[in-house]
Amino acid sequence: MIDNPYIAVIIPAFNEQDSIEYVLKDIPKGLVQEVIVVDNASSDKTAQTAVENGATVLSELRKGYGSACLKGMEYLKTQTTKPDIVVFLDADYSDHPDEMNKVVAPIIDQDVDLVIGSRALGQKEEGSMMPQQVFGNWLATSLLKVLYRVNYTDLGPFRAVKYDKLMAIKMEDTNFGWTVEMQVKAAQHQLKYCEVPVSYRKRIGVSKITGTLKGTVMAGYKIIWTLLKYR
Repeated sequence: MIDNPYIAVIIPAFNEQDSIEYVLKDIPKGLVQEVIVVDNASSDKTAQTAVENGATVLSELRKGYGSACLKGMEYLKTQTTKPDIVVFLDADYSDHPDEMNKVVAPIIDQDVDLVIGSRALGQKEEGSMMPQQVFGNWLATSLLKVLYRVNYTDLGPFRAVKYDKLMAIKMEDTNFGWTVEMQVKAAQHQLKYCEVPVSYRKRIGVSKITGTLKGTVMAGYKIIWTLLKYR
């Protein structure tokens, strides 16, 4: 068990001015010590809105989901007090931040190293996941099972991990392969993992990945490439 854990949240954000306020307001009060929004070269008021709602805002001009997450991790390394747990959460309000308690609970109560919030196990709003997302998750988790002998149902972005374990696996992907890289490296390092069901809804705005054919193809290619890269 971890008594009174220090929890930091990293939220990568690219042009999410319409959603970031809702995300920040729904994070359970008293649970989290710091919320870090990494503005990934937005051209709108994402950063300003995040500051107005109490977040620490960092700027990462190198575009890419993984680039933004890595920026947040670099910031944590510079802090005198290191967190016990790091939570990753999307900025588009498709995740339910108010479910954060159950995402971190297995780490606090059961000494789990990595918790994936599974949309496949939870309640999904109709239309919240495109068919290509559902298929892509199925394919990727099937390959994870075959190649790395781990059982996942999702590559969900809403996840929690022990800070020391996160730093030990040396994350490096700068874009679409970030989530699956973490799960692959967790398997290689024999981290204790589990999934918890989380709710999922239609995002605010248009997805930068599944909202375009190019984004969908590139994400799928990168996920498969990442699965094979570390084999």
